[in-house]
Amino acid sequence: MVRVAKIIIFAYLAFVLAETCSAAQRIVHLVAFGDSSTAGYLVTPSDAYPAQLQAVLRGKGYKVAIKNAGLNGDTTGGALRRFASAIGKQTQVAIVEFGTNDLHSGVPVEKMRANLDEIVLKLRKRNIEVLIIGFGPPLDFADIAYARSALYTQWKVPPGQYRARDGVHYNAEGYSILVAQMLPNVEALLDRVAK
Repeated sequence: MVRVAKIIIFAYLAFVLAETCSAAQRIVHLVAFGDSSTAGYLVTPSDAYPAQLQAVLRGKGYKVAIKNAGLNGDTTGGALRRFASAIGKQTQVAIVEFGTNDLHSGVPVEKMRANLDEIVLKLRKRNIEVLIIGFGPPLDFADIAYARSALYTQWKVPPGQYRARDGVHYNAEGYSILVAQMLPNVEALLDRVAK
């Protein structure tokens, strides 16, 4: 009887230890889904915001893996067409950044907003937590975020020294500013995933 009890206790302890180790090893999978500002146009991959954000989060102790699914020149319509390939099955958090190319391409604001809302809705239907990036009117998406229980951050970087050589996109230092701006919301979403 004592021997049986010891075996049961040993098995229980082994199970608890395995579960503890498994939880400690779990990695949260994030996807940065956007256009050239996400892809890191004119900077090295390690200087684009997804890589910088991953480094900052890991430095703070988070076990995260961030996939850069940014595509130069992409629009909200293009994002819907490549949604399945961009958003992997393991995705738990998505950062969505689109809109500027729609405006440059003459896509009506209403259509652009409807596409963005559809992207966020598809993510939320898969129980993926979402952070939407905006740039201020007409690229202010706070209402879409609120309606879909997502979070919202506006990117604000002054022109000049924080821009890449084209004067439009961001350089490494500019991306570090953007990472700092979005970090509190990303951490909030990681907390949601952990619950």
